[in-house]
Amino acid sequence: MKSNEHLLERLATDLRLAGKAERTVEAYTGAVRRFMRVSGIAQLAEVTEDDLRSYLLGLVREKVARGTFSINLCGLKFFFQITLGREWNIFDLARPKYDKKLPVVLSREEVWKILDRVTIPVYRACLTTIYSCGLRLLEGITLSISQIDSARMQLHISGKGGRDRLVPLPTATLHMLRGYWRTHRSPIWLFPAPTRKGLEHSIATNAGPVHRSSLQSAFCRARDRAGIRKKAHVHTLRHSYATHLLEDGLNLRLIQSFLGHTSARTTQIYTHLTREVRATAQSPIDRLMDRPKPADRS
Repeated sequence: MKSNEHLLERLATDLRLAGKAERTVEAYTGAVRRFMRVSGIAQLAEVTEDDLRSYLLGLVREKVARGTFSINLCGLKFFFQITLGREWNIFDLARPKYDKKLPVVLSREEVWKILDRVTIPVYRACLTTIYSCGLRLLEGITLSISQIDSARMQLHISGKGGRDRLVPLPTATLHMLRGYWRTHRSPIWLFPAPTRKGLEHSIATNAGPVHRSSLQSAFCRARDRAGIRKKAHVHTLRHSYATHLLEDGLNLRLIQSFLGHTSARTTQIYTHLTREVRATAQSPIDRLMDRPKPADRS
């Protein structure tokens, strides 16, 4: 019987062969490890469909977030269905609970209140770029010099699922990026990770780009300093970008293209968040309380 570690290594190999990103490899193998830990399973090869059913039911009863359930389900499905070849009915039955919550969106004023309170230059430059170009967190921190096309004023983004897209680059953002790059002159990264030994050491050793958790922490500290009570995080900047463009009248299909959404339904959620949409609806809502005028009997 093959050991658990051998099977997990095979899972990682299968995921890479399927073209999955390294973050997906980590997430899916992590999901299988969590299943082992929580279920107390000694040998993955001996897991039954009932074992898996009990585990997934436990996640439902815990009321874990939709994303958490989805990652666990996808990781376990890939492992048992692809790596081990188990065709179990539970994979056709289990579904993540649909989340009807609207994303948190910041106003333009709130965005700049937060950005102005980010004290470390590399984090401020990175967060500003994420907002002004509508990037995901990982897309922002790993932005490289080669991705900037200043002649066409756009960024070449390698997005989620290996899907490339072109994103418009605001003129002010380009000037900011050029100015910040002159402070470090990294040959690769726009936002190199600061180290305890200084930025020069970081560049010389190619310490890589800023870390996602460090950027998230910098954003949350600035949010709190700005007195913003919304449950905003770095991804909120992307939601705010889309909403602000829609408020300014940009076509929804263009916004979908800039965000890299494969389905227009994903982008349409922002139509529920704009002030203009709410303002348009307000007049008919107010008229519900208008009493009809009495009919003229003359």
